[in-house]
Amino acid sequence: MTRSVWLKADDSVGDWETRRARITAGLEAGVDVVLVDRRDVERVRELGQVTVAAFTGDDVHVMDAEEADEEPDIRVVGKDGEGDGTVDLPGDFSGSADLTTLRRGGAEAAYVRILNEDYESFAETAAGDAEYTVVVGEDWTIIPLENLIARIGEETELVAGVRTAEEARTAFETLELGADAVLLDADDPGTIRDVVDVRDEADRETLELTHATVTAVEETGSADRVCVDTGSMMTDDEGMLVGSMSRGLFFVHAETADSPYVASRPFRVNAGAVHAYVRTPGGGTKYLSELKSGDEVQIVDTAGNTREAIVGRAKIERRPMFRIEAETPDGDRIETLLQNAETIKVATTEGRRAVTDLEAGEELLVYYEDTARHFGEAVEETIIEK
Repeated sequence: MTRSVWLKADDSVGDWETRRARITAGLEAGVDVVLVDRRDVERVRELGQVTVAAFTGDDVHVMDAEEADEEPDIRVVGKDGEGDGTVDLPGDFSGSADLTTLRRGGAEAAYVRILNEDYESFAETAAGDAEYTVVVGEDWTIIPLENLIARIGEETELVAGVRTAEEARTAFETLELGADAVLLDADDPGTIRDVVDVRDEADRETLELTHATVTAVEETGSADRVCVDTGSMMTDDEGMLVGSMSRGLFFVHAETADSPYVASRPFRVNAGAVHAYVRTPGGGTKYLSELKSGDEVQIVDTAGNTREAIVGRAKIERRPMFRIEAETPDGDRIETLLQNAETIKVATTEGRRAVTDLEAGEELLVYYEDTARHFGEAVEETIIEK
């Protein structure tokens, strides 16, 4: 599941200057959707590239022709209607004006304030026709959200209203499945950034890394080596997973340490030869030779926590190499080629270790999964790699 952050920026937030400041902070933080009134759709698009959701409502009748022609990416029904309590809910939902708008294709999303159990039921009914169901709790408790997650299932993308990063974390974790998205109502740029960080954390894998025993370290001559220069700064305990065999990838540290010969380059991992695999977000792999500017790679720390980074440059040069072979706890042999240089470091049980100092018998940090891969995707197939 890919989570997203919606930012509320309609006229309930304040005047246009106040709304613009909130939207700008959201764009800089990396929100996915901005929710505004219909008259502000074009204004938002002038500020930056983002998905624009807009309330449908009476304001469309007071706009000029140019404003009215500017369609949002997502039309939202419920403001100044039944969804937010402005208009009373009908006793029979079949007579609902908001639901009729959804059923006739006049909107893709429903907006519902959960004022009581009747509004929970209304949101559940709306979810049957809405691509997105936005629910905002009044004196919010976790129970209504739990109920809606349990009842709606995969019928709709559920968007939960929040005001803080902690509320966003709770929304994403409720009943383990969590909401698909959150609608943030906050001005503070720090809060907006924190909620985007929570989104990113919710989407990230945590990998179970293990140790493999080094059985051979051999000089092999020269090969085409790839340095992966990312658009992110890495810490001392971060790097990438690379290897000659897709089932067993070695943890290689980023070049965060200074040496007598070269300054640190904490955005770089000297990852190995062009044939090797590197792990990418979502559990896929790519050949190092395939990487190019704009691609995504997965950064991993020594505890198995992951995040994404954009490749800024893949630098290929011919360099002398080591072949490193290791044995997993299950007795499988895995290997990779790494450059013969003291700046390339791997993670051992004794800490960071330059490959030039590596010896048989030491234990390396690796990621092992007993599976084959075809075009980078795990497959149920017998493939021999040696």
